[in-house]
Amino acid sequence: MARIKGGMKARRRHNRVLKLAKGYRGARSKQYRVAKQAVMRALTSSFAGRKQRKREFRKLWITRINAAARMNGLSYSKFMYGLKLAEVDMNRKMLAEMAVNDAEGFAALAELAKSKIA
Repeated sequence: MARIKGGMKARRRHNRVLKLAKGYRGARSKQYRVAKQAVMRALTSSFAGRKQRKREFRKLWITRINAAARMNGLSYSKFMYGLKLAEVDMNRKMLAEMAVNDAEGFAALAELAKSKIA
């Protein structure tokens, strides 16, 4: 029986990795062995990056809410506490959106929070 070499499968595997490494600098996009390491590292980093993106957006939302709350005479923590007492169940993403695009609505929420704290 003739020996069958794995040439086609190896080429397919190599091309799959090299396609993922497209755009990398130097040997990282040309040589399979180097590209394989670069792709493995990149995939690991992309998993971590998806978690970091969520953290960054939450930080941004809190910063925007804090700035808008201070313009209405409250700190971020007192504003959020007042909303909790008023039983306003709104997430930070929507509050930040209101702070940027709907200043009157945010001011109304701030007044509500102030009234509940005092």
